Amino acid sequence: MNGAHFAFTDRWGGVSAVPYEELNLGGAVGDDPRAVRANREAAAGSLGLDPDRVVWMNQVHGNDVAEVDGAWTSPLPPPVDGLVTAVRGLALAVLTADCVPVLLADPVAKVAAAAHAGRPGMVAGIVPAAIDAMKSLGADPSRIVARTGPAVCGRCYEVPEAMRAEVAAVEPAAYAETSWGTPAVDVAAGVHAQLGRLGVRDRESSSVCTRESGDHFSYRRDRTTGRLAGYVWLD
Repeated sequence: MNGAHFAFTDRWGGVSAVPYEELNLGGAVGDDPRAVRANREAAAGSLGLDPDRVVWMNQVHGNDVAEVDGAWTSPLPPPVDGLVTAVRGLALAVLTADCVPVLLADPVAKVAAAAHAGRPGMVAGIVPAAIDAMKSLGADPSRIVARTGPAVCGRCYEVPEAMRAEVAAVEPAAYAETSWGTPAVDVAAGVHAQLGRLGVRDRESSSVCTRESGDHFSYRRDRTTGRLAGYVWLD
């Protein structure tokens, strides 16, 4: 799309063993590091990316965003939930297994961002923080393209009533009810409401619910499991 690229993985095509089978891309879930490395190389190769030009995060459910111009030099990335870059060809990656992966790009300003929006991060404002970081590099929200990937849906994300009320007090669009009639949170709906208020008009959301899909990892369904990835980069 005008030089902006977005991609989301499923769980197939990798080398990880049960319970991480197959394409686990998460390095902090207990999987064999050699398998994770092989999976990351395979996923990057399938997208035409150099695996050494993919930037990962140490995600902590916060609202900090790091500006990057290359891969990290230390083995452990800093604790952030958002990345932004103006470097073409540098891919930003976000790991999820129910949380909402948010990919953003302004093809005119050549600025890209990736954000990890779980319930805590969405409430803390990781999405506005990512947009602000993009604006600081010259992006215009009216030009930003936003894509959110597979995540647990509002019909499946059951939470206590008090938690739903706390989330809805910050983001009313996230108020939801499960398919079995109990309190729930729709994080993707909250993310898209925030993006809309920030002036991002070109938005698309995946129809895949990770808890319902056997083709995707889901922490809420399986607990010990792998991680999916979303990638964004600019030509």
